Amino acid sequence: MIRNKISSKFTAIILALLLGLTSTTASFGQQSLENTNQSLRYSRYSRLSPKIIPIQSSERNFILQIPIEKLEDDARFEDYEFYYTILNSYQQTFTQENLTRFQESDLKKDTPSHFYFEERIVIPEEQSEAIALVKIVDSRQGDEYYYHMDLVGPFILGHPNFGAYFGNSIPFDQTFLTKEQALLFQGSAMNLHRFHYPAAFGAPFPPMETKPAPVPREVKVEYQGDYLINTPKSFDDDGYYFIQSDTNSTAGLMIKTAPEAFPRVNTWEDMIDMVVYISTRKEHEQLLEATDKKKALDQYWIGITKDEEAAKTLIREYFRQIEFANILFTDFKEGWKTDRGMVYTVMGPPNGVVFRQNAEIWTYGDLNSNSKINFTFARVKNILTPNYYTLNRSRALQPEWFQSITLWRSGRMDF
Repeated sequence: MIRNKISSKFTAIILALLLGLTSTTASFGQQSLENTNQSLRYSRYSRLSPKIIPIQSSERNFILQIPIEKLEDDARFEDYEFYYTILNSYQQTFTQENLTRFQESDLKKDTPSHFYFEERIVIPEEQSEAIALVKIVDSRQGDEYYYHMDLVGPFILGHPNFGAYFGNSIPFDQTFLTKEQALLFQGSAMNLHRFHYPAAFGAPFPPMETKPAPVPREVKVEYQGDYLINTPKSFDDDGYYFIQSDTNSTAGLMIKTAPEAFPRVNTWEDMIDMVVYISTRKEHEQLLEATDKKKALDQYWIGITKDEEAAKTLIREYFRQIEFANILFTDFKEGWKTDRGMVYTVMGPPNGVVFRQNAEIWTYGDLNSNSKINFTFARVKNILTPNYYTLNRSRALQPEWFQSITLWRSGRMDF
């Protein structure tokens, strides 16, 4: 609900055409999740941001909440075509014929910020895998938006049997909550249990660093008791929370808390942490040790660009990337600290994004060229989120990584 809106439809169209950021479906005879390019999901010029939030009312029964955030001003239903389907694998093909189209009468809510649909579905007992898919077509220029969510499968440890809502009754469609916000929980359970994890994380290793990152031997957790459902609740402690209706289950809802300024940068200290991706080790150590953080940062930016105007542009663009990384990839870590957030910050939005059951693959460069480069993020089973990915690191990624850092430091990176 907090991604910045595009102020002008015409500006968005022109930027998308000039920068080549319109979504393209893979040129295969049969379309499946494994060959559908979902790059618009991560574009800085998207007009919509769809989500699917499953509420599991019983083992095979689901309520699918489908909030679609409006990123352009005055978004109109008639400018889009909305579809959904349930797939039994990432390889299953889908066409217009087996997609169900939503009509305007199917809208549960149409607010200034969201289109909102809701569907009840039952997954057959014999089906070992089920993926909900939403497809949206912008009828003005043909852009195709996709979003999918596993309902049943090897990476799913269960979905909560309750929902979380903003004050306008739109489902909580983020993984982070700023501290001035409260959520209302609704469902069949009487009480919910709240666990707090006061964890802090550092930035990840770069893509060519193949040694494993250190793993904490234990994770601190604080049980903060139970509370009645249908009661607004705020989450004010740093870290992240896991909300459950049944503490004997693996199902629950993870909420990352964030300062009021989030997803934007909050303090000079945060700024210094965030420039680690484009700094030398010596530069970053000097920034960390500086007494006057603001002065040290000013000298840092001027020092790497040698030009005050170029430094201003570089600062604006770099922290714009950080902001988008926080919006798109925050889980129990801030988005910029995740592997996908790191690659997104430095390399920019990928030209191609495809999903397999066990991986997400980003492509940079011409999708039909032998010179393209792929970043593969392996999917990892995690109780907190069904969408946890870690980068497959390789020394082969080093040349392109350093080339992008060089472009940043010269002020020539432009998305």
